[in-house]
Amino acid sequence: MSTASHGGDSPAPDGVAWAAAPPGSAVSVDQTGRVLHTALEDQVQGERVLVLVPDRTRDVALAELFPAVLAALHRARSVEVMVALGTHPPMDERDIAAMLGLGAGAALPAPVTGLRNHSWREPGALARLGTVAAERIRQIAGPTWHPSLGGDLVVRANRRAVEVDRVVVVGPVLPHEVAGFSGGAKYIFPGISGPEMIDVMHWLGALSGVLATIGRRDTPVRALIEEATRLLTVPVTLVAVATEQGRTAGLYAGAPREAWEACAEHAARLHVERVEHPYHNVISCPMPIYDELWTAGKAMYKLEPAVADGGRLVIYAPHLNQVSATHGADIFRVGYHPLAYFVGQWERFASEPLAVLAHSSHVKGAGTYDAASGRESPRIDVALATGIPEEDCRRLNLSYVDPARIDPATAALDGSTLVVRRSGETLYRVGA
Repeated sequence: MSTASHGGDSPAPDGVAWAAAPPGSAVSVDQTGRVLHTALEDQVQGERVLVLVPDRTRDVALAELFPAVLAALHRARSVEVMVALGTHPPMDERDIAAMLGLGAGAALPAPVTGLRNHSWREPGALARLGTVAAERIRQIAGPTWHPSLGGDLVVRANRRAVEVDRVVVVGPVLPHEVAGFSGGAKYIFPGISGPEMIDVMHWLGALSGVLATIGRRDTPVRALIEEATRLLTVPVTLVAVATEQGRTAGLYAGAPREAWEACAEHAARLHVERVEHPYHNVISCPMPIYDELWTAGKAMYKLEPAVADGGRLVIYAPHLNQVSATHGADIFRVGYHPLAYFVGQWERFASEPLAVLAHSSHVKGAGTYDAASGRESPRIDVALATGIPEEDCRRLNLSYVDPARIDPATAALDGSTLVVRRSGETLYRVGA
């Protein structure tokens, strides 16, 4: 496939069709069509195609983009769409159709044969692809390796991914607390993977630490994702999206690794904000699409590097009243603690889901644990100003602030307080 360049300042390597809009604007409909037809039209002729898309917790213009993807797939024998949920709650089929711009309740346009969710906990929905050897995981983890990562990793993915002729991934690329940058093959692992991969990759990210991971392209978790992807023999084409306030600012389609790298470079320009100094007080207001703490934790991860030692970060989200529909019981049992708290008394937590422990340590942030005294010392104080009651915050080992006592507009006038609206996508760092 030849490279099709359509403007902007984001040159991509051979094998990647791309378009980039000037700052503050969006890639045009014509540019989108040309990129997608270059990357997909001839490749998919006569093929059964599985298209992987994100769920509604990603701010991407799928309703505009997916019809153009579908037009570029017109030569395919069939197209099945799967929401790469990971462990997120499943979506109603009408909601999936509306998200894709197909019209809720309308008949599916040819050649679409179905819309479905990934089912990570249903053994019958998964196919075993192989294993990643324990020694290889140890090599990938490097100095952050810990015995809790276990032995050989069984790699399973939704069986539809091995029953089709091609997988097409469509989704955004953003700074990410576990993988460094999201997107690309991450929509396969953990997007449509089995629980083993979900647990190990999230725990590997926790062992590496958010501050050493987020906004970095090459990370241990990304290496593990790539290792697992090699076990999938079905060809994959990536449509990677750089987003800006929900608009398509850049589009990179073609070979998965190359398209993802080009998009990650673009995303770094759009979604990394620099502040002159760390703040002792931060109010982070997550976007409404994050309707449970499992995803709204991004309001913490993306701001943590900008919080001073001993400072406080408040997640201000009055709309949020749930910890996690999927993992809530586990999280309430474990609570939120720094990584050192778990590693320092591993025998106590060895039977807990690794993904839950990872989420816990990510939300609580960096910190230490003294085994002699049994005392944990978080680097910063994380408080919830949400619809989650005060007593639940205490059970979770998080601070509580009455959301009625916070006015983000007034707080923004205080030079010592950093207020970030629509948080969850942009990473804040200190310095040039």
